[in-house]
Amino acid sequence: MTFDESTSSSGAMIMLTATNYTLWKPRMEDFLSCKDLFDPIEMKGINPDPAKSTEWKKINRKTIGQIRQWIDHSVFHHVAQETDAYALWKKLEDMYQAKTARNKALLMRRLVNMKLKSGTSVAEHTSQFQSLVNQLSCVEMPLGDEMQSLLLLSSLPDSWETLVVTLSNSAPDGKLTMSVVKDALFNEEARRKDMSTDETHALVTENRGRSQGKQQRNSRGKWQSRGKSRGRSSDGRKPSYTCHHCGIEGHMKKNCYKLLEERGKSNSQAKSKGGEALITISGDVAYCTINDETCLHVSREDTEWVVDTAASYHVTPHRYYFTTYKAGDFGAVKMGNSSSSEIAGIGDIQIKTSSGSTITLKDVRHVPDLRLNLLSVVCLDEQGYENHFNRGTWKMSKGVLTIARGHVCGTLYKTHLRICTDSLNIAEETTQNLWHLRLGHIGEKGLTTLIKKNLINIDKNAALGPCSHCLFGKHHRVSFSSTSAKRSELLSLVHSDVCGPFEVESIGGSRYFLTFIDDASRKVWVYFLITKDQVFECFKTFHVLVERETGKKLKCLRSDNGGEYTSKAFDAYCREYGIRHEKTVPRTPQHNGVAERMNRTIMERVRSMLNMAKLPKSFWAEAVNTTCYLINRSPSVPLNFEVPERLWTGKDPTYSHLRVFGCS
Repeated sequence: MTFDESTSSSGAMIMLTATNYTLWKPRMEDFLSCKDLFDPIEMKGINPDPAKSTEWKKINRKTIGQIRQWIDHSVFHHVAQETDAYALWKKLEDMYQAKTARNKALLMRRLVNMKLKSGTSVAEHTSQFQSLVNQLSCVEMPLGDEMQSLLLLSSLPDSWETLVVTLSNSAPDGKLTMSVVKDALFNEEARRKDMSTDETHALVTENRGRSQGKQQRNSRGKWQSRGKSRGRSSDGRKPSYTCHHCGIEGHMKKNCYKLLEERGKSNSQAKSKGGEALITISGDVAYCTINDETCLHVSREDTEWVVDTAASYHVTPHRYYFTTYKAGDFGAVKMGNSSSSEIAGIGDIQIKTSSGSTITLKDVRHVPDLRLNLLSVVCLDEQGYENHFNRGTWKMSKGVLTIARGHVCGTLYKTHLRICTDSLNIAEETTQNLWHLRLGHIGEKGLTTLIKKNLINIDKNAALGPCSHCLFGKHHRVSFSSTSAKRSELLSLVHSDVCGPFEVESIGGSRYFLTFIDDASRKVWVYFLITKDQVFECFKTFHVLVERETGKKLKCLRSDNGGEYTSKAFDAYCREYGIRHEKTVPRTPQHNGVAERMNRTIMERVRSMLNMAKLPKSFWAEAVNTTCYLINRSPSVPLNFEVPERLWTGKDPTYSHLRVFGCS
């Protein structure tokens, strides 16, 4: 075999570039071994038989030539001067497979941070995963089979959590193997594809041979088919022609559904009460469109949605559903029949369910080519809603409140939702809702009070709309009744309490927050603590601050009987400055009700703000700080809706600088 013949026949060999050394190296080893040219590398450049030095030099030179034939020009100059095959091999290895600590750390970081991305198949993902494992082995960091299987499971997104839990719980002796995990991933991928195909059955109808039927809609909304479909030729093969209008294969221009939509005409029509639905059947896909005249008779408010457990996002083909909308290039969505459709825009849709609840669907994808509204269970779960499927029924709830219901229709779970038409096509939140968010999810009475006092300038008659984030954040037990009278003089009584520890540290490393509330003005101050023993230092700082601001003396501090308030140093400080320290009875939080209720109010708003801003829990301190600032500028019920900041300073606070927490 000549050299040219060998290179042309070796289709499996690849060129070495700066990024594919881990694939190139084992293939080159096989390539050289098949040609009996691997000895110079295997023997590390040492001639085993000095008597055959001439033959050894020839083999060495041939090996160099074969290796360089499969090196890209961008890499070739690094080894252009090498005259020893083993030295050339080692140089490439040092360049792309260095066994340094930095390279090991980089490979390990890539492996740990690897995630299965949307649109990537399991085969592609496991191939990339195995490539990183192999690279680690080459730098003397081999991973055991169990460690590989655990890392592969950790690379799955949250939507695969059910599979991860199932595999983890079913592992024999608590040990997983790569073969078991890979099999489970491929099976789950196949199951999801089947599910997607079933759920888009109403969108895409496969035509197996010639089909005939009648399609009419009766008074109950069921469809019976009318018309013919000639989607295949007489020998059963799909047509190979391409539409000259839209460029899609499988139908001709005269049957193009996009053209028919533009012209408002169709070759097949199905009459129904209230208008005409246009049915265009071509190839293997049946499309249903409704002309403009029909739309005049159809209620656009009551809409049907498919409850989709496999959808990554809420999706609709209808632009006019959106309350907020941003057009642009947002990629494409993949359908159950392996086709894809472009996403024209993203926005929010406000809906009203059959139970009367109004919620906002966030980040809904607008896909004009779709023919169904898809309600993503994953997105609902992320918004804090619980989804229950049982005996052909679906229920969505939040806490004890049932938000929406649906039932099985054919092979799909469906629900009817009403689009809130009174708020359609609004580019941003209504003024009332915007100020509700700016003021940290203030209540309607508090917002109304600020409007009446002309502290914020918005319509007095407009009602505050529903807020799903308040529903998420403001669940609590019934409060104890308040019995003590409010003090009339600033600093005559200050309430204090510590809240924590939080399971997640703040960005600054805090685990607690400490509040002080003036009883007369109900103004609140907040301090963040890493440990509880910082309470005393924070109290001294607070003491100096408030006395300087008001010119008055702090007379009484009320707190619980926690150890952070009962130290000898704390008691000595209070005696020195003439501060009476009232300590409540242990395990009776109602005795320190003002501070307890304030901390509860703060946490409710924090949950609502983080939920709306979609920020991680580590931002809790920022949310607490913002909440306290806004509480001081919001009407207080115990003060007959006076504003704490106004009572403290004697001046009306300003609101023009406020923005929604988490906005850019």
